Amino acid sequence: MKIVLFDNKDAHYDLLPLSFTRPICDFRVGITTIREKWSVLVPDAELHALPVDFLRARFGCPDDPDEEMLFVSGTLVPDEDIAARVLSLDSGAAVCCGDMTLAFRGSWRNLESRNFNDVFQEDLRHLRQVYDVFLMNPSVMVEDFRRITRGRKSQPLDESNRVIGDLEDADGNPMIFLEEGAKAEGAMFNLKQGPVYIGKDAAVMEGCCVKGPIAFCSHAVARMGSKLYGGSTFGPYVKVGGEVDNSVIFGFSNKAHDGYLGNAVVGEWCNIGAGVNCSNLKNDYSKIRLWNYRLHSFARTDLQFCGPIIGDHTKLGVNVMLNTATVIGVGVNIYGSGFPRVFVPSFLEGSPTSGFADVPMKRFLTIAERVMARRNVELTDLDRVIFDRIFEYASHLK
Repeated sequence: MKIVLFDNKDAHYDLLPLSFTRPICDFRVGITTIREKWSVLVPDAELHALPVDFLRARFGCPDDPDEEMLFVSGTLVPDEDIAARVLSLDSGAAVCCGDMTLAFRGSWRNLESRNFNDVFQEDLRHLRQVYDVFLMNPSVMVEDFRRITRGRKSQPLDESNRVIGDLEDADGNPMIFLEEGAKAEGAMFNLKQGPVYIGKDAAVMEGCCVKGPIAFCSHAVARMGSKLYGGSTFGPYVKVGGEVDNSVIFGFSNKAHDGYLGNAVVGEWCNIGAGVNCSNLKNDYSKIRLWNYRLHSFARTDLQFCGPIIGDHTKLGVNVMLNTATVIGVGVNIYGSGFPRVFVPSFLEGSPTSGFADVPMKRFLTIAERVMARRNVELTDLDRVIFDRIFEYASHLK
């Protein structure tokens, strides 16, 4: 079976800046990405991504527009029930939520023309806005934890750690799980509100206070004395320190020092400097308005708590301050005192006091190549084309 995880344009724009550089199915929600969840739930399927046009050369595209396949929206965050519902679709049938197609069995040509035989209106769990990533993260993380640890035995937890709560739930399932090579010494783990997952070769250092549900993916490092609250996921090779609450860092990014980050989503290859503090609550406790790329304006939300949404390859210098619900694009470099605007388009650098200017693309690519090489990841020619397209798009917003 071929399953194609596709993105439509509205979803792509609603989930910017994180969808600038990846298909939506490669968003990390819970412990794993959406694509990885499908690979576990339907292990015999041949998975493909179908992002928006400028990402297809990098991430893939079906060869035959008339071949029958199972198309699933990349926004759909699956569990066993959702996977079973989608797999049960007959040829020509679609599941929609309003005008948005969540699943369709048929050809790419019929998907694009919405030529459906049967349409079932069902509100299956899916990402609508970027903040849904951190809103869904705690519950999805628990699902992932149960799926990943089922029938497996954890590596032993070092006796130097302090545990609050039970090591197993009422059904005998583990509440803390260490993969091969994971290390935790001299830390405090509170398991009363959810499990703790420590991935392969990840490390939780001395003095860390960790409250579940929380996940440290492969090679992630929690530095000494960190205060890490439930609902947070630290993706592969992330370094985290200071105070973090209900935030998702996709991978390969650093927030290694003191400073606060809450109710936030951070992409890959970012660096958040020492002493960076990010507001997640307005002083007047009013509901939050967040920049929406599709509407080209700030949109009302029902949220009272929302921190920054940060695109890939963005750098925040020492002691930078961000207002509530600041949206920052790809390749941004912010430094100096004062608060920047609550929307910063891609490829800008500067400070609130001295102003911002375009980031020279040649210099950006040189730095990105250097940063990625440290993790043995290549900056490809296709990546360079994507960054050129993002720069072109961002120029219309400046």
